[in-house]
Amino acid sequence: MIPPIASDFVAGETPETALAHAEDLNEEGVAAIVNLLGEHYEERAPADADADEYVELAALIAERGADACISVKPSQIGLEVGATAFEENLARIVDAADCFVWVDMEDHETTDVTLDAVERHAVETGGRVGVCMQANLKRTPDDLERFADLPGKVRLVKGAYDEPAEIAHRQKARVDEAYRECLRYMFREFDDGVAVGSHDPAMIDLARDLHEEFGTPYEVQMLMGVREAEQFALADEVDVYQYIPYGSKWFSYFYRRIRERKSNALFALRAVVSG
Repeated sequence: MIPPIASDFVAGETPETALAHAEDLNEEGVAAIVNLLGEHYEERAPADADADEYVELAALIAERGADACISVKPSQIGLEVGATAFEENLARIVDAADCFVWVDMEDHETTDVTLDAVERHAVETGGRVGVCMQANLKRTPDDLERFADLPGKVRLVKGAYDEPAEIAHRQKARVDEAYRECLRYMFREFDDGVAVGSHDPAMIDLARDLHEEFGTPYEVQMLMGVREAEQFALADEVDVYQYIPYGSKWFSYFYRRIRERKSNALFALRAVVSG
């Protein structure tokens, strides 16, 4: 059983509990991005099993009519087994899903294969697949330019992985500056599909100003358990999605997030303390 503190951030261990939470959100005008916890599989069997559950999750979303989509991690569906395993499992999920499919971004070593796969599926599905990009990576402006004219969506986040200084901005002020620069480019050059993945009020305010300047549609995405009152308030003016993780691997999920960066642990602690 998930303890009370963790249950603020994880919607139970089953797809049913995750979708029940999603439906509660829908009543408040907030949509859901549902993620089965799991990553870094080095054998094919667990990767295939999680892909199977995503296929079943997509069917359950359609059956229940929830305002929800799904999000998968490349290393969860086979990338560390090999590119073929990842590509086959991603294709199975995309083919089975009537809902939108997000592909999360992991560390920099996975960026190229992830972007290549997403580009292919975004084109083949007419934009029903999207990808996360990280503003702290110095390559991201070029990746955004590559995706500017493609169908689908891009979720821009600041980046949670502790990447080497030669490829990533490491100072908070420079990451914030990079995020602002990338966000402005997206609103200026993207016709649709700008997803603002941030809890930072300054970045959300900037997105609102850029929308007024350029007219580009956008959405805001936040995590379960973080600034939820603000999520509900924002839903009155813009599409808001809450990222909802679920599954039996909740402990390792939090442990890895804390180990990746001390700031992640401090952020989670502040969120718990502030209620």
